[in-house]
Amino acid sequence: MKTTPFTDIHIALGAKMADFAGFNMPIQYPTGIQEEHRIVREGVGVFDVSHMGEFWVKGDNALNFLQYITTNDVSKLDAGKAQYTCFPNGKGGIVDDLIIYKYSTTKYLLVVNAGNIDKDWDWVVKQNEEGGYGCNLENASARYGQLAVQGPKATALLQQLTDADLSAIPYYAFREWSFAGVQGVILSNTGYTGAGGFELYFDVKDSMQIWNALFEVGKAPEFDLHPIGLGARDSLRLEKWYCLYGHDIDDTTSPLEAGLGWITKFDAKDFIDKEYLLKQKADGVKRKLVHFEMQERAIPRNGYPICDAEGHEIGHVTSGIMIPTTKKGIGMGYVSTAALAADGKPLCQKGSEIYISIREKLNKALVV
Repeated sequence: MKTTPFTDIHIALGAKMADFAGFNMPIQYPTGIQEEHRIVREGVGVFDVSHMGEFWVKGDNALNFLQYITTNDVSKLDAGKAQYTCFPNGKGGIVDDLIIYKYSTTKYLLVVNAGNIDKDWDWVVKQNEEGGYGCNLENASARYGQLAVQGPKATALLQQLTDADLSAIPYYAFREWSFAGVQGVILSNTGYTGAGGFELYFDVKDSMQIWNALFEVGKAPEFDLHPIGLGARDSLRLEKWYCLYGHDIDDTTSPLEAGLGWITKFDAKDFIDKEYLLKQKADGVKRKLVHFEMQERAIPRNGYPICDAEGHEIGHVTSGIMIPTTKKGIGMGYVSTAALAADGKPLCQKGSEIYISIREKLNKALVV
């Protein structure tokens, strides 16, 4: 397995380690997932996300290139702003979801999912070559470490280590600044938890200096900083209804099916799969990603059948968990848009009752 700059620290702290996207990553620490979830919701925690991928796209045609290979409107980005988007795959599905950081109209940073680095890189290189865009591309994934400092106390903690005014960096914006004595750290007001905070990108050689500085400041009682594993990262993102690639979206799901129409800008530009998705929008999707909350004590899991009241299968669960804050099972899953309740209303709409089949027992859930 691959390692991050912090792998030895995780092991020394007693983390339960596992293979995630080919990396040896901490799933949880001795504190446990439920407590780690609470820490991020109420205080501040730090995630090692150095396994994520970073690609530089530079050149006179960088904007035109990114407009073509992504669904969102990159031209709306100002320098210093970031944008959530996805790569359509030419077959109606999604290569990956990602964040674009704009430095200028000729310089952008793409941050992609760890499990898709090689696939995404091959895709981006192929589109650049076949389209004749002539962009200068660099897969810089191995050069960067990344930490996500998340929670309501994250900004106050981080402010102790930089003279950049973090309160002046809006959501989905970033600055390159000095942090913990390290020059050129990317301070990004983004995250995958819904709890607020920043993601920090830095040269791998500076990883330990930044980690040690964070925990030196973070040991103060008002912060009580803790390392957080990928288990709580999953429960936090699911509580916020953020999609996970490989579960809720993949090469077989379209952005429209996945509720990502808001990052699919038909009027702004031409892009891969535009005509396909326009037709899908006009005809209506045949399935829809829904969010649901269990109405009885049960935990939905990936792959469990979603059924109607009579037990007919109408879809499947893509993500599910018991949320520590409410002690309720919640999940996501695709439901057929043709499936109707007894009153004739689509079962994929908010307020509908659906059933999750768990060990051949139908467990009631509500679409929320």
